[in-house]
Amino acid sequence: QVQLVESGGGLVQAGGSLRLSCTGSRSIFSISAMGWFRQAPGKQRELVATITKSGTTGYADSVKGRFTISRDNAKNTVYLQMDSLKPEDTALYYCNAAAPTDRGDWGQGTQVTVSS
Repeated sequence: QVQLVESGGGLVQAGGSLRLSCTGSRSIFSISAMGWFRQAPGKQRELVATITKSGTTGYADSVKGRFTISRDNAKNTVYLQMDSLKPEDTALYYCNAAAPTDRGDWGQGTQVTVSS
């Protein structure tokens, strides 16, 4: 069973930065484009950033220019550098395979709270 563990969340003031990390089993990281997702209270989970195995990235318009996704395949780790954080970035952040057909079970997520 694939397990994903997210970390690095916290409470930060608007304009601040956080770096999230996600580690998981080799099966996902060796074959998949990975993504960071977030879910705010009362809202659906949304995909905010993706990265292919070769390093091509993609971002939701809401985070473009502020978030940077990266991965270290040797460490089975995906990162999300979040700069210029806004209160609307407050959510529970998860990682998983970008393609629904490749996804493993969702982890516990890591909470990001941005105060104004």
